[in-house]
Amino acid sequence: MKPIIFVLLIAAAVTARAQSTAPVNFTADEDHQNMMKQLGIKTLRNGPSGDEAAPNHANYDEALANPYTNLPDALTLKDGKKVTTPEAWWRQRRPEIAEDMEREVYGRIPAKVPKVIWTTKVTDKERVGFYPVIARQLVGHVDNTGFPLLNVNIEMTLVLPANAKGPVPVLMMFARSVLPAPAQPPAADLEKINSAIKDLLVKDHPELKNIFEQYPAYNPVPEQSPFGAAGFPVVKGDPPTAMQLIAAGWGYVLIDPASIQADNAEGLTKGIIGLVNKGQPRKPDDWGALRAWSWGAARALDYLETVPAVDAKHVGIEGVSRYGKAALVTLAFEQRFAMGLIGSSGEGGAKLHRRNFGEAVESLTGGEYYWMAGNFMKYGAAEASFGAKTAKDIPVDAHELIALCAPRLTFISYGIPEQGDARWLDQQGSYMATVAAGPVFKLLGAKDLGVSNDYKTEKMPPVNTGLLNGELAWRQHDGGHTDAPNVKYFIAWANKFIHDKSKP
Repeated sequence: MKPIIFVLLIAAAVTARAQSTAPVNFTADEDHQNMMKQLGIKTLRNGPSGDEAAPNHANYDEALANPYTNLPDALTLKDGKKVTTPEAWWRQRRPEIAEDMEREVYGRIPAKVPKVIWTTKVTDKERVGFYPVIARQLVGHVDNTGFPLLNVNIEMTLVLPANAKGPVPVLMMFARSVLPAPAQPPAADLEKINSAIKDLLVKDHPELKNIFEQYPAYNPVPEQSPFGAAGFPVVKGDPPTAMQLIAAGWGYVLIDPASIQADNAEGLTKGIIGLVNKGQPRKPDDWGALRAWSWGAARALDYLETVPAVDAKHVGIEGVSRYGKAALVTLAFEQRFAMGLIGSSGEGGAKLHRRNFGEAVESLTGGEYYWMAGNFMKYGAAEASFGAKTAKDIPVDAHELIALCAPRLTFISYGIPEQGDARWLDQQGSYMATVAAGPVFKLLGAKDLGVSNDYKTEKMPPVNTGLLNGELAWRQHDGGHTDAPNVKYFIAWANKFIHDKSKP
């Protein structure tokens, strides 16, 4: 055998073996310990408890909430120079912040992530409330030829108004991919289906014949109204979010985060993170689930840019709670998204890391560490090869994540603790972060909240009082852990800017 052929065969065998190595199956604790070992961490501080009766309960005393007086200045370069022009922001300061965010907080999207091929499973004429729509269920298959043992198929539903006169804005929401109201066969066809079902049932179960004769009007598959039993939608309070969007002439997308990356630590060697890593554990600056979900949203936007009925220049991203964190990360890093509705996002989202109130950095270096980069665990370290670190050592904070969204439309939404939007989320700390992001919006020619930029003294406006005059917006509604009560305000606010001819 010629030497060169022998070398090629060996190389092919090594490649095949690498591709067939089964993914590592760590438990959450094993994966957590693996990352601690990589980082040289011996012990982590325990996060606060949400149980106010527990000895280590979270702090809810405003007098103790701000142990670190100053936030990093979003408009000061690392060399101490002030950023005074949009050019300096885009070319110098924004890349500095984005680099720190990626390396230390959320992780990096790898340079080479396999492509996604979208296929349509179902196209259906349906209704959302009174409104006719065209609904498509799609699957985005991630090319897994580099590691065939893992499959990643992104599940997404696109719903557009059927009678639109032109391309429409779309709000992409992190949620399960479901059709709004699958169309049924007409009554005559449904009657044939029911007759055939009855015949088959009687053939296998003759005793059912007497039952069907006693109840001749009964059908195994009942005819359903898209509006419910009364024939009209029964809505208490505001209509559902989907109905509000369609009624306003928008479309919407439901993209399933779990189909991109599992919401647990055990899944880190699977999903898109595992596929890129060929089933091996993460390195410290690898992406976490929040960044993976945001990557999936960007791939969905790739698809929307190919749909003529979608106004791809006006696609927004939405999420609540952990998906509110993901929506904010998406808006910050993927500049093609024009707007975001960020619901009750808390720590890792709009809440300041440096605040000692409710959920803390230590909450995400322990339990939900898989949302973040491995490096984020350093800031919960009590004992490590590098010493101990706390929230004050993080080079960036939440106000700078919000600033990365500037000058695009950024709506920060919360509810109230009395209705279930827990104090744990730190509404005041999130408002402070929004206030502190304001100077970047103004530098880029956008309007901020319209209050002073003194985050140390500004207090939240009263509940149900929105600050909605600028591209940066805030509203705390009187509901619970949801952004639904703010949807109608979001739509009206966004439409004002979408239709403002003075804006590019």
